[in-house]
Amino acid sequence: MSLLISGDLRLAMGYDGFTDDADATAYLAAVQAADGQVLEPAVRLAVNSFIKGCKADGIWTAIKASCILSGARTLAGALVPLAGTAPTNVNFVSGDYNRKTGLVGNGSTKYLDSNRAGNADPQNSNHLSAYVSTTGIGAAVGYGNGSSSDTAVALGTPAASVPFRSRRVAIFQTRSTVNAAGFLGVNRSASSIFVSRLSSANETINSNSLTPLSNNYFVFGRSVGSTAYSTARLAFYSIGESLDLALLDTRVTTLINAFAAAIP
Repeated sequence: MSLLISGDLRLAMGYDGFTDDADATAYLAAVQAADGQVLEPAVRLAVNSFIKGCKADGIWTAIKASCILSGARTLAGALVPLAGTAPTNVNFVSGDYNRKTGLVGNGSTKYLDSNRAGNADPQNSNHLSAYVSTTGIGAAVGYGNGSSSDTAVALGTPAASVPFRSRRVAIFQTRSTVNAAGFLGVNRSASSIFVSRLSSANETINSNSLTPLSNNYFVFGRSVGSTAYSTARLAFYSIGESLDLALLDTRVTTLINAFAAAIP
């Protein structure tokens, strides 16, 4: 099967000469089919290196739901899932998307439903991450709103501080920052503690986990009650089982920087 792009230029829906990883080849073929155009060789190579690097680091299989919200030529291409089920787009339009910096929220009506339930991953083995290109307010990834029944995991990106929580409504870790741009993450691999990552540094907080909710995780918002929609611009998100946040940070940051260099 092939897709006619223009003239005699055709994109093979398999190995394209720029990738040597099967998962990268399949993902890029799906993105380019959604875009209706080929991606620059440097963009394809960057994605290939990212996926191979995650596999070499031992973190690839822990990523259960993810989109690279940048790099693709179109919003449709950016919403092709890197892992898991495609998210449901709620009110984003093509003008919200930038190939280098990702997708921007409006703080009121726009979000992605990841279609991954909060209890799909083990109570004490889970992570969330996002790459914030432009800071804003509201939740970057998460579910819950701090109500009495909330056992949320969420990332927020306000201007002066970033609150993190993991499987526990009453326990927040708020880290002060002058700039929340870049990779943010939260990871739980034990019942009594969780780790957050901000500005290339991890911090650990004592926090006993609670049973997770069955609500789907949202990106650019939270899925219970007050959804705290985000005004940030995000270039990547991932949801899944426990992994090394520092390793994922390095891979994602390298990928986004490669897009910035490769895309005109």
